[in-house]
Amino acid sequence: MSSLLKVDSEIKTKVAAFKERITAEAEDLVANFFPKKLLELDHFLKDPSINITELKEIHSDINLPVPDPILFSNLHDGLEAQNAKKRKLEDGSGDDMVTGTKVFVMPDGMMKSNANLVDLIEKVKPEIRTLIEKCNTVKMWVQLLIPRIEDGNNFGVSIQEETVAELRTVEGEAASYLDQISRYYITRAKLVSKIAKYPHVEDYRRTVTEIDEKEYISLKIIVSELRNQYVTLHDMILKNIEKIKRPRSSNADALY
Repeated sequence: MSSLLKVDSEIKTKVAAFKERITAEAEDLVANFFPKKLLELDHFLKDPSINITELKEIHSDINLPVPDPILFSNLHDGLEAQNAKKRKLEDGSGDDMVTGTKVFVMPDGMMKSNANLVDLIEKVKPEIRTLIEKCNTVKMWVQLLIPRIEDGNNFGVSIQEETVAELRTVEGEAASYLDQISRYYITRAKLVSKIAKYPHVEDYRRTVTEIDEKEYISLKIIVSELRNQYVTLHDMILKNIEKIKRPRSSNADALY
């Protein structure tokens, strides 16, 4: 091999040390960290903050008052309203048209997020990030254990590849949870902006509470899925640890 590709001895030593560190870290994750973390998350699922049955308890007040309606006397019927709209489009005027409430500043300062959900999200996000990071480490460990490609005796290699695929799937699902949280904030912000512009429309206000309730339920499901993923990975790797660490048996030739 050395004649085919020359590798600096110092670099080779550092790479070997890196592999040893990854191996030690990954084996500790599977043997100790995964079971501890699944028990922690299982305990978290019993916490009162994530088991609220009356979802109205997580609602937050939308401190945007409904202003008194403004009456315009120059628009007497639908025909004149259409003409006024046409004039507005043609000459850029038409400031007297009703296009929603102009918002220069919130009455009570910044419109804050739902504090109950923000607190819960701040507890869940580190757990998501931890799962992604630990899966990446274990995935690297299994990939480093895959032997060189050969004909035959690849049953153990297929188990390694399935393990890597499962770890990659878990990583992707965990990353999608972070995207889901970001979409919640964006969706809620757009709805609150609509309430500020159209304070008389009750449906916008109700939709915000619906979005909050949906996110609360989703967060509980996320925690449950995180726990389940730790259980699944721990169980899968332990059941196949022999083939993962030694994918090809040394006495394979004795079968022939």
